Amino acid sequence: MKKLFWKKDAAVPVIINKTPSLGACLVMDFLGYATYGIPFFGEFLDLIWAPISALIFFKMFGGTRGFFGGIFNFVEELMPGLDFIPTFTITWAIQYFRNNKTVKNYQPLHSNYIQKA
Repeated sequence: MKKLFWKKDAAVPVIINKTPSLGACLVMDFLGYATYGIPFFGEFLDLIWAPISALIFFKMFGGTRGFFGGIFNFVEELMPGLDFIPTFTITWAIQYFRNNKTVKNYQPLHSNYIQKA
């Protein structure tokens, strides 16, 4: 009867949420800050950078978090003086610490680890 239910191993199903790297998020925030370095043209470069940044944000985080975060990032880049908010890094931290609570890989369960009822 035991061999009927346990062939070799069983695996616990888990949900894996992919988090972008912290380095990539820091680079994206730094590129948003870089427009402060160009005195007069910096705000005009934000007009070009805002939609690009929002699209990259959506592609990096995906789903509803990426959609609403991309909209927030777009508005934040367009508004003068709000470029200091590290949107990518804050979202990375939120996603990383929420995902850290879940198991991120399959853990095989052997038949000798299961307690018999």
